[in-house]
Amino acid sequence: MSEKKMGLEARLRDSKALALVRSAEEAAEIIKDGMTIGVSGFTPSGYPKAVPLALAERAKAGEQIKIDLYTGASVGPEIDTALTEAGIIRKRLPYHTNATIRGKINEGEVEYIDMHLSQSTQYVNYGMLNKIDVAIVEGLAVTEEGHIIPTTAVGNAPSFIKNADKVIVEINLKKPMSLEGMSDIVLLDNPPNRKPINICAPQDRIGTPYMECGFDKIAAIVITDMQDKTRPLGEVDDASRRISDNIIKFFNKEVAEGRLTNSLLPLQSGVGSVANAVLYGLCDSEYENLTCYTEVVQDSMLDLLRSGKAVMASTTALSPSPAALEKFLDEVEFFRDKIILRPQEISNNPEVVRRLGVIAMNTAIEADIYGNVNSTHIMGSKMMNGIGGSGDFSRNGAITIFSTPSTAKGGKISSIVPMVSHVDHTEHEVMVLVTEQGYADLRGLSPKERAVKIIENCAHPDFKEELMSYFKRACDASALHTPHILSEALSWHSRFLDTGSMLEE
Repeated sequence: MSEKKMGLEARLRDSKALALVRSAEEAAEIIKDGMTIGVSGFTPSGYPKAVPLALAERAKAGEQIKIDLYTGASVGPEIDTALTEAGIIRKRLPYHTNATIRGKINEGEVEYIDMHLSQSTQYVNYGMLNKIDVAIVEGLAVTEEGHIIPTTAVGNAPSFIKNADKVIVEINLKKPMSLEGMSDIVLLDNPPNRKPINICAPQDRIGTPYMECGFDKIAAIVITDMQDKTRPLGEVDDASRRISDNIIKFFNKEVAEGRLTNSLLPLQSGVGSVANAVLYGLCDSEYENLTCYTEVVQDSMLDLLRSGKAVMASTTALSPSPAALEKFLDEVEFFRDKIILRPQEISNNPEVVRRLGVIAMNTAIEADIYGNVNSTHIMGSKMMNGIGGSGDFSRNGAITIFSTPSTAKGGKISSIVPMVSHVDHTEHEVMVLVTEQGYADLRGLSPKERAVKIIENCAHPDFKEELMSYFKRACDASALHTPHILSEALSWHSRFLDTGSMLEE
């Protein structure tokens, strides 16, 4: 028996699975015009590749086909780029990071529903969205019972499988079998039958290592060997490094005042270069025995685990940079007892986030002088990526931190403004605001007190005087609780109307 055949039998553990093996083109024929498709994957990891590419080829050959596409979060170009360029996507949810589909969303050619990630599963389970016709899921293996073992992300895949009429499985030979056992899968019942989620520490396991499916749902199995196209992370620049330093200064103050210990509380960190830099700062800090309860593990979190600074990371996806991904896949055995992959309705669940006392660290596009944060829109109208899981954590964390460089577009625009052009996170949940200039601890402060602290501690020197002048004139104009000169606050953004270049950045 050939080595490939033996390897395939280790992944397809019943003759029923072997009999379902099809080409990507044959599997793509299952998808019809007007269907709703749910795919695995999260920031972009563990997503199907071959079948979406085959589906795009059908459209490029002249077939008229439109679908609604549901994901866990962002996915790779084999889905968002290929299907968008082929004109296939009618509606997309709940999150993306793809420039091609971003353009079509902002041109009005693709309808987009930007959702809190923990709620996207509920919308599917409650029947608030269109019924899923076909789920396309990447897997390591199909068990003897027809259940699917995830690869490097779980996301919404378990619920998509549960709700779909048919399931297509892409078995990815690039993902090592040593990943098996890293996942912890549990599905929640709908109210009024929902039970408490029995997670009291990030390392707690409460589910199974596979996603329930069954051979009655599996319509095709496609064998692939395509690696995830995870995103390269930018170099940690000076601004990001100073933001990281300022967050650690805040932690130091909390420890000194007895509100945190040297192990802090479970950490959540958003995606991207700034978030990555924050965790790199902890690698060189005095903190130890750290834990993470988050939605994405990137390069710096892997390094925290390697260094021994962190002992456990609970997540829904592994999404390091391409080079770090290859290194991780060679070291899976080391990480086996240090990482747990959960469905995003568990990784982002408000009940668990509140119970564990998570420290939520996410990034902003802009923040205003009263602490409201815009994390999704450019100039209030053009969608960037989406809210993702930031709200799941910020609304429920023990400490909520938002960070941003104090300026954008090479220093031409202040990221601290009188009034944000779009509100994703209100002043009621933003506890700490951080830029490379410093941090503002907003807890226990009135709106006027917050404004002074944000301007003094977070605004760039080039804009500080102008912001303080606005605030003082607003206070003089009225004695209102949250002083504003609305015409001036709104016109602040009109100086920066070159939104296209901002989106490109």
